[in-house]
Amino acid sequence: MADLWVTALLVFLAGVFGTLSIALTVESAREWLRRRQVNKRLEPVLSGRVRKAKAGDLHDLVRPDKDSESFLTALTHQLPGLRGFDTLLEQARLELSAGTFLILTIGVGFTFGAVAGVLTGSLLVAFLAVAFGSLVPYLFAVARRNKRFKQFEEEFPEAIDLLTRAIRAGHPLSSGIQMVGDEGPPEVAAEFQRVFEEQRFGIPFEEALLGMVDRTNMVDVRIFAIAVLVQREVGGNLAEILENLATVIRKRFYLRRQLRVYTAQGRMTGYVLATLPIVVGLGVFFFDPEYVSLLFEELVGQIMLGTAVALQIMGVFWIRKIINIDF
Repeated sequence: MADLWVTALLVFLAGVFGTLSIALTVESAREWLRRRQVNKRLEPVLSGRVRKAKAGDLHDLVRPDKDSESFLTALTHQLPGLRGFDTLLEQARLELSAGTFLILTIGVGFTFGAVAGVLTGSLLVAFLAVAFGSLVPYLFAVARRNKRFKQFEEEFPEAIDLLTRAIRAGHPLSSGIQMVGDEGPPEVAAEFQRVFEEQRFGIPFEEALLGMVDRTNMVDVRIFAIAVLVQREVGGNLAEILENLATVIRKRFYLRRQLRVYTAQGRMTGYVLATLPIVVGLGVFFFDPEYVSLLFEELVGQIMLGTAVALQIMGVFWIRKIINIDF
């Protein structure tokens, strides 16, 4: 048994380091290609020949070159289920390309499957481990994005208050957005700073603001953008509008906190029901491995184990659906 666990550990380490080495190699190659393309576009400017260039040549200086994309990144843009990876990685603030993320997904999945196959010798368990391992990078990115969005949601009313004070002091809206980007809370400041930089470099203000809405995908930010755009079209007291909006957002946030308190028992029940079979199974396997090995060696046991895992996952999602209240 000890040799089996040592073999599984070596397979796990080999899979992890192999996946990381491939991912780092791909990222290094992508960064080298990106710098090469930037240097190629800036070469006429640095050499002083930009004055003699035609309009089409000047356009090539800033036009993104799709040929520099890796094969895996282009593949993720073509597959329907993988088109949202770029947005997810941007929202999670992961400095990875979609192709590198795909490599990590495949590598982690095969690593989990190889370790499960070595420990159990069952193809069914190895297949389930591959499926679970493939979800680990995605779940990590989703958890990181949700954590960032939660912090953004908490800081957003404070940023609106700062923008309101700037407008009351006589600053224009663009200067107020710049102040929020410079002095606001970290997560919100980054988004407002990007809006200010985009509109300063020529992107229309409406598109820059709607870009922040697309990146955050929050109701509060959408309401803020609508209020600002409507005020720019029809006029009105923007400071008063933003002040009322900050009050409404705080009340919604307070109500959401109350709902979490009311649904705490349901969440705890879901956690217990999700972890109890795993803990009991590991405990029985530790004290009597031969008794539990029937689930992995016999066909009927494998079918029962797969059915139990599927029903367990279904139950967890069902409980989450019940206790998650959107408003």
